[in-house]
Amino acid sequence: MTPAPGPARSHTATLTDVARLAGVSVATASKALNGRSQVRAETRQRVIEAAERLSFRPNQLARGLLAGRTGTVGLLTSDLEGRFSIPILMGAEDAFGAGEVAVFLCDARGDAIREQHHVRALLGRRVDGLIVVGSRTDPRPSLGRDLPVPVVYAYAPSDDPADLSIVPDNVDAGRIAVEHLLACGRTRIAHITGDPGYLAARDRADGARAALAGAGLDFVGEPRFAEWSEGWGRAATAMLLERHADVDAVLCGSDQIARGVVEILRERGHRVPEDVAVMGFDNWQVLTSASRPPLTSVDMNLEQVGRAAAQALFGAIDGIPRSGVETLPCRVVIRGSTAHLS
Repeated sequence: MTPAPGPARSHTATLTDVARLAGVSVATASKALNGRSQVRAETRQRVIEAAERLSFRPNQLARGLLAGRTGTVGLLTSDLEGRFSIPILMGAEDAFGAGEVAVFLCDARGDAIREQHHVRALLGRRVDGLIVVGSRTDPRPSLGRDLPVPVVYAYAPSDDPADLSIVPDNVDAGRIAVEHLLACGRTRIAHITGDPGYLAARDRADGARAALAGAGLDFVGEPRFAEWSEGWGRAATAMLLERHADVDAVLCGSDQIARGVVEILRERGHRVPEDVAVMGFDNWQVLTSASRPPLTSVDMNLEQVGRAAAQALFGAIDGIPRSGVETLPCRVVIRGSTAHLS
């Protein structure tokens, strides 16, 4: 529903004017403009449209003083150049932008001392809360329970169960990957993945094996763990074909590995996907779209992880904190490297 045209105004628009034009209460208008999760999407859109029509701009200073807040948050990452940190940060910043919150971004570069320095600096700026973004899904040390502001951990969970951590569900990601391959008619599925020291690699393998077991199957050979690289994908595929030439699908722990797998399959005369389906993880489009054929991959929905972390931080700032580890679902993005066997 689009707000009806408002009357001509000779005064500065107020929140009451916005609420009246949008047909909602003042409290609902305030929540909608601050990105709170309690407001339905269509109501939020109606309020935003009303605010734009009235050229409404909240008095940030007055609002902050009334709430005892500064309207700023800190985003602390350990790997700003990393493949996974950037989309999480983008999702978080999108959510903060909807609430008109200013963001201070700091990169600790994986250094605990630098991280503590950034935390002190952000607290010195009186931020209202912190989001800590990890570079891998393994648990990381908590910043502690004595901080004066709420903290939400994204991607890498805190090792303290009293903290709130929001992470992609890697076990379920492995499950849905295998279910896709089974739906394509594949039954001799191998798994080539990365560093066994990464929890993500082990979780994906566990989820994939569980899905195979549910279909009365198991991997062709044992899952092959080593590196997150095309080189490892090539080497592992050569070894796989020597022992299991009748493999009809390879689930790869990353898109980089999958590119190497496709290359060796082609060199050995195996057509993709007619003879062997290949599937990756991470949905890194610079790799998936350049692959020939384009690569089916599991998308970790990292921007949604960032948005959910920001929304959880809004709730904590409002006095509604949560704790524990919350997982978000991943999704399969189907491209030409997997196909149904006729």
